[in-house]
Amino acid sequence: MVAKDGDGWALCDRGHQHWGVHGASGLLAVHHDTSGTPRVLMQKRSMWSHHGGTWGLPGGALDSHEDAVAGAFREAREEAALDGEGLRVQGVYVDDHGGWSFQTVIAEASALLEAVPANSESADLRWLTPGEISDRKLHPGFAESWPAIRPALGPRLVVLDAANIVGARAEHGWWKDRAGATAKLISEVGALSAGGVRTLPDETLAMARWFPRFTVVVEGAARDVAAVPGVSLVSAPGSGDDAVVRAVRDAAAWERVLVVTADRGLRERVTALGADVIGPRWLLAQL
Repeated sequence: MVAKDGDGWALCDRGHQHWGVHGASGLLAVHHDTSGTPRVLMQKRSMWSHHGGTWGLPGGALDSHEDAVAGAFREAREEAALDGEGLRVQGVYVDDHGGWSFQTVIAEASALLEAVPANSESADLRWLTPGEISDRKLHPGFAESWPAIRPALGPRLVVLDAANIVGARAEHGWWKDRAGATAKLISEVGALSAGGVRTLPDETLAMARWFPRFTVVVEGAARDVAAVPGVSLVSAPGSGDDAVVRAVRDAAAWERVLVVTADRGLRERVTALGADVIGPRWLLAQL
């Protein structure tokens, strides 16, 4: 496990040469303005580099000890002077060429972060709208994967109706200690937030992992449970259903919202606001 031990050429099953003995990854940083328009941080490659003069993502060969996220953030630091501050991973898309793959790490940017060429591989870095991206001469690999990645630019928010999920789980004695059962659920959701979700029920795009934001609505005896990293808690002063509806209504216009509940009345209220709904079984299977 040595730094830069991934440098070198690899041959995929298509007969193409790619840089990265262990595969490669890149960072797709995206920021939505107040109107919901996304802008993606794009890199123009230096003329001397592979496919020089084309536009793509900061990225490169993975070291043997790195996962896609670690590699993409390292490359963004080396090529665009981004330190990871203000970036939240949304998902990982894998472009598998057979025996070699490029993994695109999609990350939500809190602002149009300052990025400058940090080494000789970058000729320019700009935040571009999807329309502006289409007008550029693109790196062939990025051009091939961009139509599949484009629908995944919007962040995902998962809102959990905790009382309903705990009840559906029906673990022995949960009704005697609703707060304890809810705290256990929140702890498990925190671990899920860190490790990522294998599938989202509202998606057709095959992502290796999704990293949605999680909001858990708690009520009644569970209102005072402790928060955990990676999970936002909403303590309902009254109706938990009303709090779930408010969480959906308060989501950003460009966020796609998924509500986890089996409550039929709540389902009707949140779908009227444009949210998707899935029953607790989906979440419990992920846990």
